[in-house]
Amino acid sequence: MHQLSGLDATFLYAEMNNSPMHIAPLLIYDPSTTGQDVVRFKDILDTFAERLDRSSVFRRKLAMVPFNLDQPYWVDDDRFDLEFHVRHIALPKPGDWRQLSILTARLHARPLDRSRPLWEAYIIEGLDNVAGLPPGCYAMLLKVHHAAIDGASGVELISALHDLSVVPPVLRRAARPVADSPPSQAEMLWRAYKNNMKAPFRLARLARQGIPAWRRVHEGVKAKKFRTLGDKERTRFNAAVSPHRVFGAVDFDLAVIRKAREAVPGATVNDAILSIVGGALRQYLIDKGELPVKSLVAGAPVNVRRQDEAQSGGNQVSMMSIPLGSDVADPLQRLHSVHSDAQGSKAYHEAVGARFMTDMTHSLPAELAALGVRAALSSGLMAGMKPIFNTIVTNVPGPQVPLYMRGAHVVRSYGLGPCIDNMGLFHAVTSYDGQIAVSFQACRAMMPDPGFYEECLQQAYEDLQAALASPAGSPAKHKVAVTQSKKAATKSKKVVAKSKKVMAKTKSAVSKPMLVPPTVRTAKSQPKEVAAKRRVAPSKTKQTKSSTAQQATARPGKA
Repeated sequence: MHQLSGLDATFLYAEMNNSPMHIAPLLIYDPSTTGQDVVRFKDILDTFAERLDRSSVFRRKLAMVPFNLDQPYWVDDDRFDLEFHVRHIALPKPGDWRQLSILTARLHARPLDRSRPLWEAYIIEGLDNVAGLPPGCYAMLLKVHHAAIDGASGVELISALHDLSVVPPVLRRAARPVADSPPSQAEMLWRAYKNNMKAPFRLARLARQGIPAWRRVHEGVKAKKFRTLGDKERTRFNAAVSPHRVFGAVDFDLAVIRKAREAVPGATVNDAILSIVGGALRQYLIDKGELPVKSLVAGAPVNVRRQDEAQSGGNQVSMMSIPLGSDVADPLQRLHSVHSDAQGSKAYHEAVGARFMTDMTHSLPAELAALGVRAALSSGLMAGMKPIFNTIVTNVPGPQVPLYMRGAHVVRSYGLGPCIDNMGLFHAVTSYDGQIAVSFQACRAMMPDPGFYEECLQQAYEDLQAALASPAGSPAKHKVAVTQSKKAATKSKKVVAKSKKVMAKTKSAVSKPMLVPPTVRTAKSQPKEVAAKRRVAPSKTKQTKSSTAQQATARPGKA
């Protein structure tokens, strides 16, 4: 029996019918490495059965404290049924990427059954026409509730299910462990009483931590070590979400991403990825006529585990706010801007304290936290608030060696996360065996054209690649270019400010002040790749709808 932390429980309280709170890796396998070109579903079931005890996530379920007087408990499920959790389905022909994306989005949109252990695995076969993959591949979507794991502990879960060689080790199915007796109602209430008696002392300790943190932030802003970002611009992704989702992903060459360090000294792989996401969102919102004047801001989860907590489950994360440079057209200048802002965000994060957010959730009484979160979500208050972030971009470094399951080689790795009110777009950056990919999920009403957003991500990557290959991409020349850009940006801000004053006198009641004024957002300001062509044609829309209809006829594959 293990009690959830305050942060773990928050993901339970925040779950609504329109916003399931689970995360999921999507792995694609090539069975040709087995020597038999096939992996039977029964073999995959056996793999899970043999390795259930490598993670406590697999067998434990929730036990709620009456009236939410304390955080819930994880208890062993004495009626655990493996075949309920591991399921087998197939794509209809032709079995292409869009069909897989549609099915993945649908499966991810369904909440987990809280009466059972909070995970499900879907084995999806029939991937015969996915670009870059041989016929006969299959996928695994592993849904796990965010209350049980975060990105870092999710990597450990994946490692427990896979091998480092084609030939799997000989394992025997472990004997079913003796389940712990679940706590009685009276026992949970007695524990809740004792924990709530300690709550004032935890709040006092939090206050003692908060005062020095406020002083460090104040001194940092005064010394210009970092800046506060102020109000964030509202976009189409910062509103109430529907229960429906879309999914997409783009693969990149990690060597190209690493080359960015040569153009912008000190820049990291994460900085380069954030600049690509910023460029993609810039293109997407320009196409919609909705690009804000100020840069969009991403929330970036940060693993705050200490060295002795490396193997701990649950959630040990904090959040950083990083501008994405969506207000900058040039890819290298955008990368420079993201890197500069990321350095400031790190300094701000250190000033506040890496574990302050987790400590705060631990200090709040459970019943107040549950009531506050659910009231904000169910009343629509969350959707109407000013956005804290425009999107989430989480970077999950995976194993840099090949992984296998029953001899089948893992060839692609993607990630999915939750979308909630006021944050309807989620990005997951996954790296694996020298590869890196950006995957996303969004509310379908907010992003009805995920294929176009994939094109925007690809174009932003290619623009960065071209800029790095050009003579102007050298560090020396880029430094001069950045200096000139700053002068031009200052002049541009004056023009925009003047334009805003003119518009303030003439705007109607239905105007959208967060959008770039028409006098500023001209055809010249649009990226050539967006203005010249848009590859989402009516025929493609019809094809997508056809794929959706085909998806509804998917039949389970043969076991």
